[in-house]
Amino acid sequence: MHASSIQDAIGGAISLVQSSPATWHSALFSNAMIFLLGSPILVTGLSLSGIVAAFLLGTLTWRAFGPSGFFLVAVYFVIGTAATKVKMAQKVAQGVAEKRRGRRGPGSVIGSSAAGCICAFLTIFGVGGETFSRLWRLGFVASFCTKLSDTVSSEIGKAYGKTTYLVTTFKVVPRGTEGAVSVEGTLAGIVASVVLAFISFLVGEVGSHEAIICVLAAQIANLGESVIGAALQEKEGFKWLNNDAVNVINILMGSIIAVFMQQALQIWCS
Repeated sequence: MHASSIQDAIGGAISLVQSSPATWHSALFSNAMIFLLGSPILVTGLSLSGIVAAFLLGTLTWRAFGPSGFFLVAVYFVIGTAATKVKMAQKVAQGVAEKRRGRRGPGSVIGSSAAGCICAFLTIFGVGGETFSRLWRLGFVASFCTKLSDTVSSEIGKAYGKTTYLVTTFKVVPRGTEGAVSVEGTLAGIVASVVLAFISFLVGEVGSHEAIICVLAAQIANLGESVIGAALQEKEGFKWLNNDAVNVINILMGSIIAVFMQQALQIWCS
């Protein structure tokens, strides 16, 4: 009887995880199990409060886009954390490392996922119906392609960038300067967005042409983010425009550009 009860419990848990479409119960349960098993990895990239914020993001993502959407965010986290840890000692010595040696707090988590969360809510509440559901999914994927590209380009640029230019003037500036870019970092960021977009295509989150749109939108948004960082970030009259605020603007641009590109393509093809 005891063995039968255990089997029933396991069967019930598996059924809950496999719920399609996902429910809040399945999202909470699945997210809790994954966070429990993945805690050794999570603590390397997130502070305690950051883990709480990430749990909320994960639950929302699973509820809106199911396991494939959650997997996409997990891949983003793993690659982004790995890039942040590259040559950490060197970054710390040069004063360009992220706070807490790259362990992100709630502000960073929220700033990096704001656009994705908006797309998730729009999907959950069926805003626009079936006609727009694909667009919200595209915006979700584009937001994380944008943020991963931004993170990787910044972190690899700090680690390996030989020459760093201010994007608005092309003046050579020190590594870690807001709005600065390097060839090495830029190429790494493009590769990262391609990898995440391709994975999104493989798991069925986007189609092939939508994956290409995500990569293009990410690069356009990141160029815009670099311009904002160089020209305005924390300058006189823009002290509120800190890194988290710029992150929000960056990923919103990525999502919005991707949605408009998709709409323009549909109009052009019709």
